Amino acid sequence: MTRYMSILLIGCFVLSAPLSMADTLTICQTCPVKTIKQGLDKSKDGDVVIVKPGFYQEGNLNITKQITFLGEDFPVIDGNNNNEVLTINADSVVVRGFLIQNVGTNYLEDRAGININERDYCIIENNKLINTFFGIYLKNVSDCIVRDNLIQGKAIEEISSGNAIHAWKSKNLIIENNLAEKHRDGIYLEFVDNSVISGNTSRDNLRYGLHFMFSNHDQYRENIFLNNGAGVAVMFSRNIEMIQNRFEKNWGASSYGLLLKEIYDGKIEHNTFLSNTIGIYAEGANRLNFNYNDFEKNGWALKILGSCMDNKFEYNNFISNTFDLSTNSSRNYNEYIHNYWGDYTGYDLDKDGFGDVPYRPVKLFSYIVSKVDPSIILLRSLFIDILNFAEKVTPVFTPESLKDVEPLMKPVK
Repeated sequence: MTRYMSILLIGCFVLSAPLSMADTLTICQTCPVKTIKQGLDKSKDGDVVIVKPGFYQEGNLNITKQITFLGEDFPVIDGNNNNEVLTINADSVVVRGFLIQNVGTNYLEDRAGININERDYCIIENNKLINTFFGIYLKNVSDCIVRDNLIQGKAIEEISSGNAIHAWKSKNLIIENNLAEKHRDGIYLEFVDNSVISGNTSRDNLRYGLHFMFSNHDQYRENIFLNNGAGVAVMFSRNIEMIQNRFEKNWGASSYGLLLKEIYDGKIEHNTFLSNTIGIYAEGANRLNFNYNDFEKNGWALKILGSCMDNKFEYNNFISNTFDLSTNSSRNYNEYIHNYWGDYTGYDLDKDGFGDVPYRPVKLFSYIVSKVDPSIILLRSLFIDILNFAEKVTPVFTPESLKDVEPLMKPVK
């Protein structure tokens, strides 16, 4: 929260400083200034440029001054399926209240509805971006805010689609309360540090709801990732916090709610994983704390590969998953304790709330399925129940040390 407030205070100070001497320019069909390009040319640093309702198709618009650019009742700025719409080449620019549409697909350029290139302290808020290839593109920026935008694409295949919000080599960003849908990735971050991504809904995207790599010291809070090709992919990053997010209906042959690959030192807490093929798939994930998460009605709640070490799973709920936990290793280097397992059938004679018998969440059949995929058709057979029971009594193939020694008798509230 301290990081969040510092970004807001810096942005407000920089943006408000020139406004005491600002002029206001109004653009409309019956005004002295009839086109947006004319208004941008006439403006100076600190001015407020207001665009009245209407349809504006003026090619690529380049903002080169520190202005507040406001739309009244969502005037339409159209790229004619051939142009990037807004390119921001100045610090401390505010863009608010526009309907920006029809950038058009381009295989040589990453064109966007709004493109911010190597600038700082910008605010992009309360806009609608429709069919813009890339929606909002931030390249090498700092201390920018992107919030309350609707970004809706028409993605059909990955190769011809851009991302709704795309940030590269940036820091101190706030990305909040946006709706990103029907793109390649809803939110894509690469080399983005010390940023807060909160309150966004990313749904119906072809690849990932959120995709970030090489990004450190970031917070992801209260986001919803719904019905994407896969929910979230986290790769090659450190010191990440993912708290109170919802991963739902990311369902497919190789889909998951959350993919963790080569990630270190973070917290994944108070999240909900509902109806995903795989709740969390982890490979090379180390020193993470998984606490107070709900895993419900997933194919696999957890797939934790043998390359994951020193992780702790505590006070999580596992309810009505086909498999609670799967691994490809005969050894366990992680800790599972004080979780609620829906399939646990032990007892609590001393009434302390913890089971007196350890629970082994890895079933032999989940191990078999990981080796031979078609064997899943035997899931409900009596033979499989016998195999799982035999392995539970005398572990041979599953890790003997992978157990919750004090499972909870009731779900965590």
